[in-house]
Amino acid sequence: MLRFLLDENFNGKIMRGLRAQQPDVDMIRVQDTELSGADDPAVLEWAAREGRILLTHDLDTMTKYANERIAQGLPLAGVIFVRDTLPVAKVIDDRWRFWAQAKPVNGKIGWISCRCRTVSLTEF
Repeated sequence: MLRFLLDENFNGKIMRGLRAQQPDVDMIRVQDTELSGADDPAVLEWAAREGRILLTHDLDTMTKYANERIAQGLPLAGVIFVRDTLPVAKVIDDRWRFWAQAKPVNGKIGWISCRCRTVSLTEF
């Protein structure tokens, strides 16, 4: 099963909905670790070390730091950007169907967009 780290800005309603559908999902929040208040590079480093795919709404800065890690050849368990403008119920439903079939995305940056109908995990 995939392991996730939810960025501090990640919508708690999505997290609770995913846990309601799959109580044993391995998902922790940044604020529940020693990372609370840490900068993006530190969050990515910790996620890589722990083998956790980062879920974030932070498209502005997290993209830059994740791409820097890849360019430097540093480990990256994966990053999935979830647009915060999507309906929460739709995100929960489509995310779970995707994750149930997904394989680890080491070194990849993923985008889930456009009302969650398509999923693209591509390396930038």
